This record gives sequence, structure tokens and C-alpha cells, in this order.
Amino acid sequence: MRTRVPVTAAVLVGLLASGCAGVGTGGGVDPRSVRPVTGEPSAVRSPGSGDPTMDAERRKYEENHGYRREMELTDDERGAAAGKAQALKAVLDGLAGTKVTEDRLRDAVAPAMGVEPRSVEVRGEFGGLLKSVEVGGGTGKVCVNGRIGSAPPRSVVSAEVAGRTMDGTCLPGLGGH
Repeated sequence: MRTRVPVTAAVLVGLLASGCAGVGTGGGVDPRSVRPVTGEPSAVRSPGSGDPTMDAERRKYEENHGYRREMELTDDERGAAAGKAQALKAVLDGLAGTKVTEDRLRDAVAPAMGVEPRSVEVRGEFGGLLKSVEVGGGTGKVCVNGRIGSAPPRSVVSAEVAGRTMDGTCLPGLGGH
């Protein structure tokens, strides 16, 4: 009795045999002709993600840090709050390097930000000269954030208009979960 081998299987066996013949015998592909693969890793599409370029690690990172993303602001929203950012920077410039309590800092920056002192978010070190602190506050999805940072021999002050984070704060969270 005769055994029939499908043509596909016969071709596959032939291809495998010819590819393996060069391994370790000096035949096959010249290693100098092989170039490294460059560019983005291949995309892994997640059901419902809508973005085929996000790979698994990127998706995991985005899911774990998504709460930090800022809400998008229009140019009009940014423009309307630009004066508050300038006012906040001026207040922080005056406070940098002085001895200020957290309550006094809130009282000082709130009018520039257009909010009540109790709603000002504060992060930083108090008890000595004010040289490392962040403040944030705003209404709706528009925030005005400011920072006093140390850069010897003097403090560096900045302020900006930013979108509220997805978890509802003006100052972004410090860590993942």
C-alpha cells in the first residue's frame, strides 16, 4: 500500500532540510550580511485600545500612570489663565528664600491663583527658608501650578498653566500604584 504525503508537508520538510544544511557547516547566510533590526517593536493590539502602536508594556505603564495625565486645555483656556501664572510667579519670587509657614504660603498664593487658600495644593519642605515647594490650584480643569526649587546660589521660581490631572488634582501624583 502506498502512503500519500500532502504536497504542503513535503515542501515544508524540504525547506527545513535546506535551511538546516548550512547551520554549523559554513553554508547558509553570511553573518556579515545580517543587519540588526531597528525601529519600533511590533505592535500588539489590545482589544478596545484603539491604538495599534501601543505594545503590552506601554499599555501597562499607561494603565498604571493614567491618573497622572493632564486634561487637555484649549488655547483660549490657557490664555485666560496665563495672567494668573504670571501673578503666581511674582508672589513665589517674593517668597523664595524667606521663612514661611504652609498656611502663610497658601494665603499668599491663593489670590494670584484665583482660589480660596484651603483649596491650594502644597507639596514641599517647611520649617526653614522656603526653597523647595510646589503649589497648585485652579477651577474646573484649568490649573495654575508654581514651584520654588533650589539651584545654588539662589532659588529658581517657575509657574505654568496646566490641565487638571485625571485623578482631579492640579499637582501630579508622585508615585505609581
